[in-house]
Amino acid sequence: MEDIWQTTLNSQLTTRQKIQFQRLYELILQGNLKLNLTRIIEPEDFWEKHLWDSLRGVVSLLSNPHNQLSVIDIGTGGGFPGIPFAIMLPNSQVNLLDSTQKKVNFLTQIIPELELHNVTTTVGRAEKIGHNPKYREQYDVALIRAVSNTSACIEYTLPLIKKGGLAIIYRGNWMDYEIASVMGVVKQLGGVIAYIDKFKTPLSQGTRHCLYLKKITKTSSKFPRPIGIPDSKPL
Repeated sequence: MEDIWQTTLNSQLTTRQKIQFQRLYELILQGNLKLNLTRIIEPEDFWEKHLWDSLRGVVSLLSNPHNQLSVIDIGTGGGFPGIPFAIMLPNSQVNLLDSTQKKVNFLTQIIPELELHNVTTTVGRAEKIGHNPKYREQYDVALIRAVSNTSACIEYTLPLIKKGGLAIIYRGNWMDYEIASVMGVVKQLGGVIAYIDKFKTPLSQGTRHCLYLKKITKTSSKFPRPIGIPDSKPL
């Protein structure tokens, strides 16, 4: 898949990165025997829907492999997109956040096996850590993939990034009319919509979207709202 990787992600893999991605696949398969990490286990599907998809959302950041960014991956699950990001940008620091202790335990165990020295893990909910000074407005980039509705994703991400930072929300389908419904939410939380990227996956030709939100001012202390509210009562 190297030709597709280079032409669509505009980056080349080192031997070390190839080994890390292969090992990640093996470890996910092993972990899947005990944990419900993913239903995507065939090699090509894993490559496209986990590795490629994770990195396509951050393709603009891959152009500089020496980037030193502080990143949080919210609802990381099996480590996507955070681990692929950390492999490709080893000078950046990535925090994998998930509310499920067993999944975080698994990620904590595999990080040394992947020889990743730039990854940490946190057990918790975005609604709670979004008010913790250790995390609030501490990140350059917040990633969120396949988690909840768009409004909730905005409320989870923007409180955690610095002014000038970027929130990247991975979506499958996205309709133009939805822009109007989220613009007010983004503004309430101190951001603007930088752009919306529509693309197709290289093998299955599935449609994907990424929303890029830029933080322009501090987020009000009333956000994020208590656990469960952003999802059940979207702004």
